[in-house]
Amino acid sequence: MFRKKSEETLPADKLPTIERVTSVLSSGIVWKGNLSGSGGVRIEGAFDGEIALRGLLVIGSSGRVTCSQIRAKAVIVAGAVQGDITAERVEIRSTGRVWGNVVTAAFATEEGAFMRGQIRMEDELNLDTFLPPTVFQAETTPGGVEEPAESSDNALA
Repeated sequence: MFRKKSEETLPADKLPTIERVTSVLSSGIVWKGNLSGSGGVRIEGAFDGEIALRGLLVIGSSGRVTCSQIRAKAVIVAGAVQGDITAERVEIRSTGRVWGNVVTAAFATEEGAFMRGQIRMEDELNLDTFLPPTVFQAETTPGGVEEPAESSDNALA
């Protein structure tokens, strides 16, 4: 009755990107300010400010985020978020609470999740239209050592 689908080989450019957390704001920490970059971040403490990530954002079960606009590639909410979320993929876990609007291409919730706001689904969401450009890009020197270099858009000027 149920058959396992045959596995298909995908070309390298079609493989899904692996999203992982590279930084953690642990419980007991209160942070106020702006957070941006290309890595994955897990928030278990309290955060108040702006978030713009080209990676994964996880708000853990003890995490509390107050942000007028969260922008990220993917957002997983197991804690509390007060603010709007724009991401390619949004998940609200059973312990997650969201007070704000969501714009996304993929949305999932678990039983028990809470959301007060509107959900706008898009066929496709282009991150480049709402995330800031990367300030530093790695350049390889003749010796093979990577050094940070300013991007061509002079974002620091």
